[in-house]
Amino acid sequence: MQRVVAVTGGFGALGRTVGRVFAENGWKVGLIDKAPAPENASEEQLHASWWRGGVELTDLDSARSAISDLVEQLGKLDAIVNIAGGFRWETLADGSLDTWDLMYQMNVRTAATASKAALDYIANSAEGGRIINIGAGAALKAGAGMGAYTASKSGVMRLTEALAEELKGSSITVNAILPGIIDTPQNRKDMPDTDFSRWVRAEEIANVILFLASGAASGVTGALIPVTGRT
Repeated sequence: MQRVVAVTGGFGALGRTVGRVFAENGWKVGLIDKAPAPENASEEQLHASWWRGGVELTDLDSARSAISDLVEQLGKLDAIVNIAGGFRWETLADGSLDTWDLMYQMNVRTAATASKAALDYIANSAEGGRIINIGAGAALKAGAGMGAYTASKSGVMRLTEALAEELKGSSITVNAILPGIIDTPQNRKDMPDTDFSRWVRAEEIANVILFLASGAASGVTGALIPVTGRT
């Protein structure tokens, strides 16, 4: 029976790549995003069997509604990949303290809420449930203007470790990827003078996520895995 994965932030550059890689490897894919669903999208375009936009992933009822509908349509849920999040660059002196709250909500709260909404379903996975979060390589050593963002991504990393410990008595594993700068059209636009060849490609991240979701990774939990390219 096909395995089923939910990808939050599923309409973004990394989310769509992760969905495509999973679909190409025989998984049924569900995409969840706060952004509206692309107009006139098809299963072939999104590489997904189900998708829903307009989902507020900081709200548990909203997340549960989306996950419940996904399971009703696709039959089960084996893994969730928590990509939904955001980024802000601000120095403490010139920025707003509201940014710290925003980054927590966008990065930590969304991962915790989506994981909580999915737990009861992935606990029933025949091959073991999987939760895969997205931290940040920059959270290992923050740079200027990165305080709010990296603090929130550090929170995702601590969430990953804590949840892995909480679920060690089950068949669910919990791990996080720590990407470097991802080679996306938006990042190329924002940093045009950078050597793009040193950045990590979305496909490279997706392939590591795919491994963590597989049965071959059943012995890996609580891991924080840098996937940073050559940066």
